[in-house]
Amino acid sequence: MIIPTIMMGILALVLSVIAYNKGQHIEGARSTVNMILEVLPLLICAFIVAGMTKVILPHEVLSKWIGNESGLKGIFIGTISGAVALGGPYVSLPFAAGLLRSGAGIGTVVAFVTAWSLWGLGRLPLEIGILGWKFALIRFASVFFFPPIAGLIARAISKIFT
Repeated sequence: MIIPTIMMGILALVLSVIAYNKGQHIEGARSTVNMILEVLPLLICAFIVAGMTKVILPHEVLSKWIGNESGLKGIFIGTISGAVALGGPYVSLPFAAGLLRSGAGIGTVVAFVTAWSLWGLGRLPLEIGILGWKFALIRFASVFFFPPIAGLIARAISKIFT
């Protein structure tokens, strides 16, 4: 995590210098503080969920249902869980990290994240309302098979590295 943190820090510094040179650094700082105040409580709760998931779910249960040895069952559980997962990346990604650290298989977690981002059943009503049912149906049909396929590919790739 140190490399992405350093890269994000450099980007933040560069953008701050650009904003300062344009005389917009105070407005940028206010916007930053407002975003921190909005997102920080959600981040704290998401990290608590991720941490508690790691310690509450027994490793044996996780291994059986969503671990590496769970096979297709685990990938489909990850796919369905990702599809129905609510919340943005501040919620779903820490939850996925908690699953991974708790012993969930890489294929399961890839299927979860892929289904969360591509299927997003919680977003479907909004998508239908804004873009129309025809568009939503075509988009959903276009990506329907990707989450389990991504999980299977991830599982196969992970076997190469283990």
